[in-house]
Amino acid sequence: MTAPVLVLLALFAYVPMVGSVMAFQQYSVYTGFWESDWVGMATFQQLLGDALFWQAFENTLVISAVQLLLYFPVPIALALLLNSIISGKVRSFVQSVVYLPHFFSWVLVITIFQQMLGGAGALNSLLRRHGFEPWDIMTDPGTFTYLLTAQAVWKEAGWGIIVFLAALAAIDQQLYESAAVDGAGRWRRLWHVTLPGMRAVIVLMLVLRLGNALTVGFEQMLIQRDAVGRDAAEVIDTFAYYYGVVNNNFSYGAAAGLFKGLLSLVLILAANRLAHAFGEDGLYRR
Repeated sequence: MTAPVLVLLALFAYVPMVGSVMAFQQYSVYTGFWESDWVGMATFQQLLGDALFWQAFENTLVISAVQLLLYFPVPIALALLLNSIISGKVRSFVQSVVYLPHFFSWVLVITIFQQMLGGAGALNSLLRRHGFEPWDIMTDPGTFTYLLTAQAVWKEAGWGIIVFLAALAAIDQQLYESAAVDGAGRWRRLWHVTLPGMRAVIVLMLVLRLGNALTVGFEQMLIQRDAVGRDAAEVIDTFAYYYGVVNNNFSYGAAAGLFKGLLSLVLILAANRLAHAFGEDGLYRR
């Protein structure tokens, strides 16, 4: 049953890693890997001296930090709220509603936000009608990071609660009964039973999130980059695309991608070590 997944993983995750050799070559599509000139670390030296790359790196870190603080707790809170709904029909309906945006493309999601928050959207129409100055949030570089986070929450938070609902279902109900017998109210049961029961899953998801922190949504950025400008929307992925693929400098793009991959590896190893320090298994045991 796992064979098709392993084949897909090998084809689309591990085989493309061979292309990382381009970062050490003056790669040309006409000569290929075998005949392109070897330049060693020269491409990385050029990359690390590029102010535009460091701006993209800074944007990536800022967006990742904001999404970690504002987005990561939302699926946990939604799972707790859904778990508190007694009616099974109501719970199923709410789950279907919050799951639905996950299946929308980023083009559709951004279009919906444009219709609501854009210059001619519903919000600005309401502001003009009441004599207030309109505010085009969709083209405001100062609030772009929070706009990205809001879009990610609306699209993916409902899907993210699946794992946390499974963690809640695995908690022994006798613990709640014992806590209630001892006089614990709803909030004390949440603090002393529910959250400790979810801690291992929360730590695991946090480790995975940190390992993927530098991937902040290529398609989401690509669609909105021109609207807010490169200074606000350029991240490592779009940098690698524009300065690597679009400019036909594949070695430069590969170097940026490899730098991001190595840094992500460091982040996930550090996060896993931190999980061990808190007494959790993380991705793997020591």
